[in-house]
Amino acid sequence: MTNVHHEREALGGRLRELRRAAGLTGRELAESLGWPPSKVSKLETGKQTPAEQDVMGWVEATGASGEDRDSLLAALRTLESRHAEWQRVLRDGMRHHQNEWGEHEQRASFLRVFEPCYIPGLVQTPGYARARIAEAIAMHGLANDIDEAIRARMLRQEVLYDSRKRFHLVVSEAALRYRMCSPEVMLGQLDRLVTASTLPNVRLGVIGFSTVYVTAPKHGFWLFDSERVLVETFTAELNLAQQHETEAYSRIFRSLAGMASYGSDMRAIVTRVMEDLRAVLPDGETSDEE
Repeated sequence: MTNVHHEREALGGRLRELRRAAGLTGRELAESLGWPPSKVSKLETGKQTPAEQDVMGWVEATGASGEDRDSLLAALRTLESRHAEWQRVLRDGMRHHQNEWGEHEQRASFLRVFEPCYIPGLVQTPGYARARIAEAIAMHGLANDIDEAIRARMLRQEVLYDSRKRFHLVVSEAALRYRMCSPEVMLGQLDRLVTASTLPNVRLGVIGFSTVYVTAPKHGFWLFDSERVLVETFTAELNLAQQHETEAYSRIFRSLAGMASYGSDMRAIVTRVMEDLRAVLPDGETSDEE
């Protein structure tokens, strides 16, 4: 269970305390606010995050103090900053979101990334990026700003050439083999990985299929210095900034990075994947990004 869920439950518990202190049943409170009774139950058990107007209505209906109101709203805003649902994060489009990520990367001096499924955005080719951004637009029903978003993602990659910054990227072999785009596009993407690994401030590792994992690759994450961790789920972006969280993800990254292959061993894994991809191409066909 995530800390975000614990915080949502804690907020729900405080709402429940206010209702009980007012001598109201859940049904009575729901009726006074014009809500279905199930909404009160979901908010109190942490199964649903309240909106600010929900908190304001709850405080008014229970006769709670202004101090209670301010405390609840502060807790809600903290929760929202840590658990940002994609519909809210992406409401201004994919290009805007790419620019926000770019700002995080510009501020960081040391960026550590683990991805078990995808090639990280900082080393994506335009073709691979197009497939990933198109997926997000379709999944979340967004306005189609794919060309602008791709340009923004490519612009983000200029940060790799800032010698004051360090980058340590680790991916699983599965990320190299998943058919997230056409074999032609993926060949160009794998070639780009090899090129990126030669940058002096970039360390790129691949965890091969033969590796015995000591830490399970549960999900991808981006660790900005030792200050913030960003985790993407199907429905939300988690922003984790408490010290015990960043320390835990630092330990997890060290474990995963320690299992990865680097240098010539890494390139040997990538080369094997490229050979397998070429075997499925029609004779004479090559990557459209070479």
